[in-house]
Amino acid sequence: MATLETLKSALEASLTPTPTVISIGLAIVLIIPIILHFIFSATTPYTTLPSVLLLGPSGAGKTALLTLFERGPLSQQDQSTAAVAQTHTSQVPSTVELAVSTDTPSSSNNNNSYRTDLDATGATAKKFLLIDTPGHPKLRGHALSHLASSTITPSSVASASPSAETHKSKLKALIFTVDAASLAADDDNSSSTLSTTAEYLYDVLITLQKRFHKRSGSRAPASVPVLVAANKLDLFTALPAALVKSRLEAELGRIRQTRSKGLLDSGVGVDVGAGGAGEEEGEGWLGGYGNDKFSFKEMMEFDIEVEVLGGNVIGEGPGADRWWKWIGERV
Repeated sequence: MATLETLKSALEASLTPTPTVISIGLAIVLIIPIILHFIFSATTPYTTLPSVLLLGPSGAGKTALLTLFERGPLSQQDQSTAAVAQTHTSQVPSTVELAVSTDTPSSSNNNNSYRTDLDATGATAKKFLLIDTPGHPKLRGHALSHLASSTITPSSVASASPSAETHKSKLKALIFTVDAASLAADDDNSSSTLSTTAEYLYDVLITLQKRFHKRSGSRAPASVPVLVAANKLDLFTALPAALVKSRLEAELGRIRQTRSKGLLDSGVGVDVGAGGAGEEEGEGWLGGYGNDKFSFKEMMEFDIEVEVLGGNVIGEGPGADRWWKWIGERV
């Protein structure tokens, strides 16, 4: 009986609205959610979205392509006033979050297009980040500095993220845009454009190749496929994708020979050895060592798939659907 009376008294005291009871209740209400928040935030990892990196020289159409995928195609009225649609040269990286359909396309409902409203069609979608990087030679360090690792840190996403882990994004693919019209003319200006474009592409591919060399043990890093997007095929003077590919391969081969000669003149060898990986002096040679002519197929030796596809952002032409499909197959 004494025990029952004690419990009854304790229950009545806990239900009596005294200052002590109110203080204890407020403490419980405020402290428990905070404790639970720290427990779950420490044990639950943040979602890491796959990312696609946009690279290429200035004026090739990177920012225009990002705008197209983000906002959809321009109307005919907007295209008639092209000055309104023109973009400016990027000074800092910019990032947009996009979604691509994972459903199997059908003849009646093709969800694998950037034009499709996935919410309206009820399609299953996968989110990814599309990151546009500056193409000016003095501003390319941001992109090249992150290609050597498997993660990238888009600045616009990082500024809005509460944790350092949410800044990182898994790099799944790379799009290198090329102005196919500027490579068509057989003059000094075209040669300069081809040279500067190929120089940048060489740096990108050699960075990915070095990333393969620096693997830990026998496990190679995740492959990063490369799409060379031959843009502006709506223009009459633009080269088709096949010619863009052959011209880039020829120029990359010339650059490879020039840089190899520079290494030899400076007293640094380029012999990659039997294994083809690990020797520092061999990392400056792009592709398979000993080949006279360069081909994108050589990059498969380092698990780097390079594909050249034509398209355009504005105007009549093949459009950007093939590029979007390529992205969807790799994210």
